Amino acid sequence: MNLPNKLSILRIVLVPLMMFFYLADFIPYCNKIIAVVLFIVAALTDLFDGKIARKRNQVTDLGKLLDPLADKMLYTCAFFLIIADRASALDPIWGVIALSILFIRDSLVNGIRQVAASKGVVVAAAKSGKLKALLTDIYIPMFMFISQGLLIGTGYAVCDVINTILVVGAYTVMGVATLVTIYSGVDYCIKNKDIISVKAPIDVEEEKEPNATSSEVEVEPSPTNDSEDSEK
Repeated sequence: MNLPNKLSILRIVLVPLMMFFYLADFIPYCNKIIAVVLFIVAALTDLFDGKIARKRNQVTDLGKLLDPLADKMLYTCAFFLIIADRASALDPIWGVIALSILFIRDSLVNGIRQVAASKGVVVAAAKSGKLKALLTDIYIPMFMFISQGLLIGTGYAVCDVINTILVVGAYTVMGVATLVTIYSGVDYCIKNKDIISVKAPIDVEEEKEPNATSSEVEVEPSPTNDSEDSEK
């Protein structure tokens, strides 16, 4: 197994560890901080596994399966953690909306890539998709950190101000990320509409057969051309 696939598997392994520490309230003051660190490490593996695979020419079918699976597990589980957490600053309604848009976009893009792969076409990653992933990797750990509550109830005004800035910043980044996610999904559909609409070769052959048959029936060779046809 090559290094990129190992990094994808590591990302999958880090997901349950992240969930464990986030929910481990018996570890006071730092359990969610540990979860944030694990999320960041997992996000970094997503950044490097693709680059290493392309640089070393180690793109495999297993990697194509593991990479999107690991991404969905990481983002979906992290979203559910901060949505279900009563201490989280993320409103559940906005969290569900952002998660739904992210899930629909990723499923749509993966579907387009599978259709393209079946036709021997490689769909390159768009800059909007990379920006979406970067922004998502920023605001999710921000909400996770805020839910630790380190800056709440300290009695210091400066802590309240910092906490407010973090909350506003996390919502702002999430809003921008959601808009970029929508744009990225629409952009993929527009740029690859020809791939989706093109019929498979077998369908084209089936459509040509009736025309060829009809032309053969309609054309009647004259007696003068029999010898030429037999020579050909």
